Parts: sequence; C-alpha cells; structure tokens
Amino acid sequence: MITKYKVAAVQMTCVLGDKVSNMEKAIVFIKQAIQQGAKLIVLPELFSTGYSVEELDEQLAESLEDETVTNLIRLAKEHDVYISGAIIEKGDGEGELFDTAFLIGPKGLVGKHRKIQLWNGEKTRFSRGDTFSVFNTEIGKIGMQICYEIGFPEGARIQALKGADLVLYPSAFGLPRLYAWDIATRSRALENGIYVVAANRMGEDRNVKFAANSKIISPKGSVLVTAEEEEKVILAEIDLDQVKEQKATIPYLYDLDPIKVINNFSECLMSEKNV
Repeated sequence: MITKYKVAAVQMTCVLGDKVSNMEKAIVFIKQAIQQGAKLIVLPELFSTGYSVEELDEQLAESLEDETVTNLIRLAKEHDVYISGAIIEKGDGEGELFDTAFLIGPKGLVGKHRKIQLWNGEKTRFSRGDTFSVFNTEIGKIGMQICYEIGFPEGARIQALKGADLVLYPSAFGLPRLYAWDIATRSRALENGIYVVAANRMGEDRNVKFAANSKIISPKGSVLVTAEEEEKVILAEIDLDQVKEQKATIPYLYDLDPIKVINNFSECLMSEKNV
C-alpha cells in the first residue's frame, strides 16, 4: 500500500447546465494537480452541472456509466491517479435521482456514496442514500460524504470505525455558513484521527453564494492548506502512518462504548421531544 502521497482539492466555479464547459475546466484543474504530483484529486459537488439546476435535474442526470464518469476514468487510467467528485445520478426508479459522490482509480470505478443528509431544497430534488461505505484501495481506506454531511459527526465516525484513513467531501457549501464549514472540517478529522479532503465550490449560482475555502485537514485537526477566495487547486502531502499515530494518541475510537451510545441515541430518537 502507498502510505505517502499528495492529495488535491479543486475549487472552481461552474456554468449552470453546461456539462461540456464544466468538464473542460475540471480536466484542466485535474491535469494541473497531476503535474504537481497528486495521486488523489477531489472535485466539488455537482461540478459538471452546477448546483442550482433544479428544473433541469432529470435532463442533466447521468448514470455512473455515462459520459462524465467515463471521461474521468479514462483520465485516471492514463495518469494512474484517483479522482472523486459528485454528480446528479439517475436511480433505478422512474424520476429517481441521487446526489452521488464517486471514487474512480486506475482500474475504473471504485465505488460511490449517495448523499444521505440532504440540505434544505435537496429533500425535494433527491432521494436519500442509505450506506456510509469505505473503499479499500492501494492508497488507503477511503470514505466519501457530500457537503452538508460534514456537519453530521455520525457518518464520519461510522466510516472511521470501518477503518477509513481519509474521508472526501465534494461540496457546494454556502457562504453564510462558512463558520460551520471551518469548524466541521477540522472536527471530523480530529475526533476520528483521519485526513479530511474538502473540495468546495466558489462563486455564485443564482441566489446561492458559495463559501470557497476548500481545505485539506490532518488527523490532528490542523489545516494543511486552504484555498480561500479563488479558483485553484490546493495540494498537500499526507502520510497514512500519522492516522495510526493519532488514533493511538487520542484513542476516541478505541474507548468508544458503542452499546451505551446506541442505546442513548435510540432513546433520543424515540422521544417525542426530539422527533
């Protein structure tokens, strides 16, 4: 397994509904990251379509076998890299759509994560996923979540308990909640002793302003690099041995009492006050 390598997060604007233009831009950034030695590159949420395309969701939706992911698989194979991002995915049922993160590598599609925690109007756009998966790769065990999910510690904790070394967050996180983004990105890393790679949108889609500030966070919760307010690629070298060291230094996962946590969590969910 490769334990030391560079990861990259792409921060970009998008043209609403223009897959060709957005893909061309994403490929330029991916190639920049590859030229700088990145082994893993993370794109923002709905990078190929833009975020605020509600009336075009069905028209723009794709399967993971369609053009967007296929083109990126070709690029990943050519350059021996891993690429992640999130698109509008067609489900199996009529009109069923998901906000779906994918992970592809030199051998093709590794896996996907369908967004479970949906923000605001997303509840009327997308169906919910149901699994916090972790994928075993030559560059470590990788989990994926999407944007708003970074504010829910349960998902990252589940993936950490499944052995995740890093969790990727393709995002279109809003500017008014930048304070939450700054805290949550660091918190998910520190409390689980994992790397967090959070690639966020910048710019504006109609009335939605994005927070930018893409980040790569160490297992100690320190910000290795951040993008602030510009279109760019950010890179940092990660060392998976630091994941093992941090999990031993502050052994949150080892000292967790899952039975008591589950019992108390279930009690809260069942009480009328918290439903």
